[in-house]
Amino acid sequence: MDETSSLQRRADGSAGPIRRTALHDTLVNHLRDMIIEGDLEPGTRLHEGQLGEQLGVSRTPLREAIKYLASEGLVELVPSRGAVVKRFSQKDVHDMLTVLRTLEELAGRLACETATDAEIAHVRTLHDAMIDRYKAADRLQYYKLNQDIHTAIVRLAQNSSLIDIHAMLQTRLKRIRFIGHEGPEKWAAAVSEHEEMIQALEARDKAGLSEVLGRHLFNAWDRVRDSL
Repeated sequence: MDETSSLQRRADGSAGPIRRTALHDTLVNHLRDMIIEGDLEPGTRLHEGQLGEQLGVSRTPLREAIKYLASEGLVELVPSRGAVVKRFSQKDVHDMLTVLRTLEELAGRLACETATDAEIAHVRTLHDAMIDRYKAADRLQYYKLNQDIHTAIVRLAQNSSLIDIHAMLQTRLKRIRFIGHEGPEKWAAAVSEHEEMIQALEARDKAGLSEVLGRHLFNAWDRVRDSL
């Protein structure tokens, strides 16, 4: 099996062998995307042999990638069953979103105080790119830019403890946040909230940004709970 020529997702996004760049990182990213998009559903057992054949890689790098996803909380290593895509209960998701909402409300207030004009302009660039993906109905790339925006705002708070805890929760909620954009009405509502976010950040409106971030995460629960 030639792993040097197999590991990057096909340009058309279809399943099958992918070309190699940095094997471990590309494998992790590809498997993570499969979990986010539902190709690997919660509760699915990850068979190294089958996945390796599908992706065109041997078991050793695949096993290491699965272990990395387990460290992120997206995969669970279950005795006698092996690696399984993590399934979160409704309470798990609600609890995580509650904490995430509190963290982002705080981050919004701090970001308005500490961010430079250049850093705010960078968030605007991410926002505009996300809107382009929304208009193109490119849901996965929209989602990734959406997450980049939340991460960027939190980083502007310049609080390492806040950044670390937020990153952990955001990673575990990747699939959950993705399904929150299913359906045109839910997607449009999320986009509208992001428009409010960027306007509040550019105005350095601490109360406004904190409020819309909190509302956005509160509404995220309404958008996903019936799908859990």
